[in-house]
Amino acid sequence: MKVIEKVVPDTSVIINGIVSRQLAGKKLKIRELLIHQAMIAELEHLANLNREAGWIGLDELKRLRELAKVSKMQIRYEGRRPSASEIKYAHQGEIDALIRSLAFDLGATLITSDKVQAEVAGVMGIKTLYFPREIKAKQFSFLKFFEPDCMSVHLKENELPKAKKGVPGAWRFVEISKTKMKKEALEALSEEVVEASRSRERCFLEIERRGSVIAQLEKFRIVITKSPLSDGWEITIVQPIKDLTLPDYRLSEKLALRIAEKAEGILVAGAPGHGKTTFCEALAKEYAKKGQIVKAIEAPRDMQLPAEITQFSISKATHEEINDILLLTRLDYTIFDEMRNTSDFKLYADLRLAGVGMVGVVHATNPIDAVQRFIGRIELGMIPSIIDTVIFVQNGKIAQVLELRMTIKVPTGMTEADLIRPVIEVRDFESKQLQFEIYTYGEQTVVIPVKPGVKKEGASAIPYRLRETKKFLTFYLSQPVQGASLLIGDQEIAQLSVRKGRIDIRKYSGLGRRVMDALRRRQSIAFA
Repeated sequence: MKVIEKVVPDTSVIINGIVSRQLAGKKLKIRELLIHQAMIAELEHLANLNREAGWIGLDELKRLRELAKVSKMQIRYEGRRPSASEIKYAHQGEIDALIRSLAFDLGATLITSDKVQAEVAGVMGIKTLYFPREIKAKQFSFLKFFEPDCMSVHLKENELPKAKKGVPGAWRFVEISKTKMKKEALEALSEEVVEASRSRERCFLEIERRGSVIAQLEKFRIVITKSPLSDGWEITIVQPIKDLTLPDYRLSEKLALRIAEKAEGILVAGAPGHGKTTFCEALAKEYAKKGQIVKAIEAPRDMQLPAEITQFSISKATHEEINDILLLTRLDYTIFDEMRNTSDFKLYADLRLAGVGMVGVVHATNPIDAVQRFIGRIELGMIPSIIDTVIFVQNGKIAQVLELRMTIKVPTGMTEADLIRPVIEVRDFESKQLQFEIYTYGEQTVVIPVKPGVKKEGASAIPYRLRETKKFLTFYLSQPVQGASLLIGDQEIAQLSVRKGRIDIRKYSGLGRRVMDALRRRQSIAFA
């Protein structure tokens, strides 16, 4: 056991827990532990920013106080609290400099896991113990949970470990151990993940917040949650199952030609876990193989792509920064994985309108839902200029492909010539059969399914009560639904949202006039 009289730890060894492990393992005995106020201020700053490293460091200081009671180690807090500017520029070495000065002035031994810190301390003649940031194990400890055909592992405090086994669209959720996960084991695994993200190649933290961490360790995507965000510790680890190329999808000749020559505003849609990202990986590799400059936007960066394809993290920069960088790189295609919020959709639109080929990934239960995610976020008339192809992936295969185009016509089912308007036609790519029409009707944007020969059955209608005021027709529905189709006769006119059990239609809007006219003619009005 190595005995040291005075020790000054820096922030790196506190965050990675080296000091407590050395003391607990009786590999090191410290008479006096000198903790600089600057380090506490830095950890406090990180915690206030919801950075997991700050909370891990503060937990380590608590462990050291407990160990001090057993080992009779004295803990003293030294130095001055740093200024706000010194904390702001901690990453440039300001805090490290204060900690080095304390060790120099007191003739103490500096303990660090930062190579630069160790080198600078050596130049100053400070006694230094350097513990490299390394994971001793050659493999990650969580690999023991990954059995054959395992898509993801789900670990929760006081619950049995479970895993998804199989392939997209054909998996089962099974228990993989008879021993419940303890909180301490999940804490240790969390520390391993955070430390690996700082010390290993192809490992990084995507997001650090209080109560959550999203990390990418080589091919594994890891999501960690704990209190106060969740009701306890939970760790989910996901790995890619297959590495496919575009020919593996056996595309039709028409679709292969469209992707190669025409499609530049592609949406890849599907439910979670059905293989959207795997298809985009194949698409990106195909573009790169043909000499195209390809970049990827992700959060987290978990796509398995060739080294020549740069992967940008949308969580590490603003959308404006990503936009500026990509436009200056003269790229041909961008793969935008996991578009979620309005800023993502607007970035996709901005890049596409700038002439960049775009492939966006959207969670959707059916193909048209992917298009509807743009409605209200992008001007309706611009949508066909931004999206030309929707590829719906289900069970790891391409289930349907839609194409969009703008036309001027009277919407299907309407007869009056004065109702002519711009209409977005959504057609099945292979059969060219019209599937949906998107247009404005009065003040509302409607998405109408067009299926010749299929009529709505009156028996499925939702009972309602109508109240007419000076400005509105208000329909009170007797069933709790979030949306309903308005039918006049047997023709579906619009899909409307239901708020607090009712639908309000302005009487003098285009839709309102249509309904008023139906009432005057005593036509049946129904909701389904």
